[in-house]
Amino acid sequence: MGPPVVYSESASPEIEPNEQILADLADDDDDGESISGDLSTVSITSSILEYRKHYGRTYENIQSTEYWAPNDAQQNHGLDLTHVGLFFTLDEKLFLAPIEEPKRVLDIGTGTGIWAIDFGDEYPDAEVTGTDLSPIQPVVVPPNVKFVIEDCLLDWTWPEDHFDFIHLRAMYGSVPDWVDLYSKAYTHLAPGGWIQDLEMDVKLQSDHVKLPPDHVFNVWADAFYTAGEKMGRPFDVCKNHTMRDNLKAAGFVDVVEKRIKAPMHLWPSVQRLKRAGELFLEALEQSIEGYANLLLMDLLGWYREEVQVLLGLFRREMKDKSNCAWVETTVVYGRKPFGNKTTTN
Repeated sequence: MGPPVVYSESASPEIEPNEQILADLADDDDDGESISGDLSTVSITSSILEYRKHYGRTYENIQSTEYWAPNDAQQNHGLDLTHVGLFFTLDEKLFLAPIEEPKRVLDIGTGTGIWAIDFGDEYPDAEVTGTDLSPIQPVVVPPNVKFVIEDCLLDWTWPEDHFDFIHLRAMYGSVPDWVDLYSKAYTHLAPGGWIQDLEMDVKLQSDHVKLPPDHVFNVWADAFYTAGEKMGRPFDVCKNHTMRDNLKAAGFVDVVEKRIKAPMHLWPSVQRLKRAGELFLEALEQSIEGYANLLLMDLLGWYREEVQVLLGLFRREMKDKSNCAWVETTVVYGRKPFGNKTTTN
């Protein structure tokens, strides 16, 4: 699958290898039909569509969730840019799990649905379902793709032992119990089926520039880590092999963890990473204020003026190519053992 956009080229340094980050740890356009009306777990009511309006942005209006990012057009554009950036970062792949000829695929937290749509295009024989709390997905989608309003933190209504592949991405700051979420996926995967989760850190790092504790990248990250602790929904799940260990705790085998540097800006010399860095930079520019408002002001009690100063400093530093900034990105995947049916006959 080719990228939707072609970007300019310029010389810049290549990402330097870092064994801690790059180690693979094996313990290990719109042809189709209308969006499906098959809704489970949470039915579409007027209250769901009446988004909360806060600081000039819109947010989900479902009481069972505490999702902290907006769901408006500006934020959704950032999600789509991030999707394409991750495509380039993963060597132009939608996923890394070793799946073969999947028939039933579930995309948890599908957002704008772009991953599910791209997967449906690449695997036209697969039945792809994307779930989210916000009905922000396009109406015209491939005939093998549908979207459902569902809260993945509640009991799932899907049949047990049903899916061949369950995909999750960018759920950080939204999940109070990761083992429980992975266990739900385990229950609804068919024996031999695969799960994959990709999570990104909120801290920008650099191998080329020393970033002191009071650098805005660290101040930003520390604020989000504190907010996650206060909510009981951590933002640092991609660190310290947490995702790998949680998959194992949920019963998955053949678990593989890959830790990758996602570049910020045009500094890499490898063309696909340069493109990824450009996309991530634009995505963060679109998303940064929406990320900060609710958490920093409402949850942590920052004054609006303090948030605006932080955003200004952060924008200045993230646009400084010489920082050679990157974000730690962790991908984990694992398999439900063969013969381990959840249901019994």
